[in-house]
Amino acid sequence: MGLFDFFKKKEQTAETKEALDKSLEKTKDGFFSKMAKVMVGKSTVDDEVLDELEEILVTSDVGVSTTLKIIERIENRVARDKYVNTSELNDILREEIQSLLAENNSEDFEQLNYSQHKPYVIMVVGVNGVGKTTTIGKLAHKLKEAGNKVVLGAADTFRAAAVDQIKLWGERVGVRVVSQAMGSDPASVAFDTVQSAIANREDVAIIDTAGRLHNKVALMNELTKIKNSMSKLVPGAPHEILLVLDASTGQNAIEQCKQFTQATDVNALALTKLDGTAKGGVVIGISDQFKIPVKYIGVGESMDALQLFNKKAFVESLFKQDNG
Repeated sequence: MGLFDFFKKKEQTAETKEALDKSLEKTKDGFFSKMAKVMVGKSTVDDEVLDELEEILVTSDVGVSTTLKIIERIENRVARDKYVNTSELNDILREEIQSLLAENNSEDFEQLNYSQHKPYVIMVVGVNGVGKTTTIGKLAHKLKEAGNKVVLGAADTFRAAAVDQIKLWGERVGVRVVSQAMGSDPASVAFDTVQSAIANREDVAIIDTAGRLHNKVALMNELTKIKNSMSKLVPGAPHEILLVLDASTGQNAIEQCKQFTQATDVNALALTKLDGTAKGGVVIGISDQFKIPVKYIGVGESMDALQLFNKKAFVESLFKQDNG
């Protein structure tokens, strides 16, 4: 079994689809209630409807630039088809959002295979409070459940709570945790983690990092030092730099994405807490603006509530009505 084949199988289950549907309930409730008000007394998609739709998308945290792209696409279709009924608007909107996401990102993560790397090194970044450590724990659980040997590196050495939380997750999941004393050099912890992963023939090393958004230069220097320490042992490591963002913070998540992508070579995103927010539209905006694959989404509290992001499934769930 390939390293991530297990995810692929899990993502296809009815249980997984149901969890995604449930996690988007608040976003859908807010979005479709606003859409219904716009449609009252309207039979065709005119400028007034499009203006209202633009406001709905922006307030759903899709983001201004992405919203304008979507509106422009719908305007082109209205101009081309001459007459577009308002009852068709949901279908058109769904199609255009799916098309936009398909154009902007590479293949969905479940289609990729990184099993040629051993150990496969993941460096996790993000500010405190976004669910970073929880995401690490859930990811470790998934990978271990798939039969992989996993080790965690507690390289956030500035907060005792961070190290304790990683250790707690290590105990819950049943994986090793490499840590040092408080205030130790984070790069040293990362180096030790990868070195021990090699010695123990482990498949995956997941490295936690400090969740501070200090100035970009300091952040860049710190993350670069951590990366360099690991690449001395495994050329090309870390293979994945995963930025964890809290979907419930909406536009703040987009700002954090800007900061971290400027500081390091982020090549994967995880959006947490989708189940507790009406701001699920931020997934669309981030996917479009940064051209970095959203690979994981958090859809609940349980250990299994971490899914691989599938663009088509996400949009279909977002537009799925209660009546099916």
